[in-house]
Amino acid sequence: MVQEGYPVQLCCSLLELSRSGFYAWRKRPAKLISAQELKLYYTAKDVFDKSRESLGSRELMKVLRKKNFNIGRTKTRSIMRKLKLIVRQRRAYRVTTQRDLTHAVAPNLVNMNFNPTGPNQIWAGDITYLKTGEGWMYLSIVMDLYSRRIIGWTISPRMTTDLILQSIRQAYWLRKRPQGVIFHSDRGSQYTSNFLKKEFVKMNIKPSMDDVGACWDNAVVERFFGSLKHDWILKVHHATREEMAQDVAAYMRYYNLERLHTANGDVSPVEYENCKNKVSTFG
Repeated sequence: MVQEGYPVQLCCSLLELSRSGFYAWRKRPAKLISAQELKLYYTAKDVFDKSRESLGSRELMKVLRKKNFNIGRTKTRSIMRKLKLIVRQRRAYRVTTQRDLTHAVAPNLVNMNFNPTGPNQIWAGDITYLKTGEGWMYLSIVMDLYSRRIIGWTISPRMTTDLILQSIRQAYWLRKRPQGVIFHSDRGSQYTSNFLKKEFVKMNIKPSMDDVGACWDNAVVERFFGSLKHDWILKVHHATREEMAQDVAAYMRYYNLERLHTANGDVSPVEYENCKNKVSTFG
């Protein structure tokens, strides 16, 4: 016949716990969690998961505050520890575009002015490489530096001037054909091509290019690509190019509509533009 205390002793031995500790835990009253606290935990976990485990305590706190939770950094850290919300990042591969020395380059019209006073004053663009099981994909983006919103993007298995042109045209039509926009980029051969220069003239866009060796001249776009890769793309294996294209589209929606930006006063790019439009309408 098995003694009554034997299963408890065996379990405690397997878990490397003392029997006295087990009985003390069993007598301890369970801690009740309020409905509001439970809602806070659920929301924190949901927001963290949607970010693909990329939000630190500061960013998570900001999102929770926007969702009407009265919470500080210390409490947010405590919740992250309790729920085991651990930030996960991957190291990105780095490949850069190549310059064609036979192409003329445009002057630097931006000079690190990354904070224009209104929309459609300065756009910035660049290309990045994304790896899939079927080979590389090439992503061209256009960002309005006013709100940090991605207003044009194209993804393709081939890195061509047309890839860039399609993303610029997308931005041009989305923004209702603005005139006199400055478009800032690096000196890659796709951006310095004569074909693209002619298209810029048709759209009345003024090209601007960074200085030689000035790694910060397109820093805002570089930070976007860093977030795209570290916080999103590199955490999931993309077996096909189609999977990558769908995942990039998902990130664009998340970035423009949900991701908070310090430069925007901790609101998303779309929310920032909408708020400014209301102010200008009623001001």
